[in-house]
Amino acid sequence: MYAIIDLQGTQVKVEKDSVFEINRFRKESPKSIKVSEVLFAEDNAKHYIGTPYVKGAYVECEVLEEKRGPKVIAFKYRDRKGSQSKKGHRQDLVELKVKEIHLA
Repeated sequence: MYAIIDLQGTQVKVEKDSVFEINRFRKESPKSIKVSEVLFAEDNAKHYIGTPYVKGAYVECEVLEEKRGPKVIAFKYRDRKGSQSKKGHRQDLVELKVKEIHLA
């Protein structure tokens, strides 16, 4: 069984007990969340297709930890101008584990 959910504008394919990362929530992160935006789900041979979401379906997720992604360097060098700039960025992430997938 798996489902494709829409979480913060990102589509994520999830299965039971799978772990995935998304951008950190703007507010304080709860201990667990309930995602009701299920776009598609598959249970054995039965398929659930949403228009745009599957009615009555939701995914329960547990927040494991908040962390930061790997450092990304943006380096600009301008030839023969004596100018260069270097900027670093680390994305704030939250790691989620799927507890249960409920279908209608």
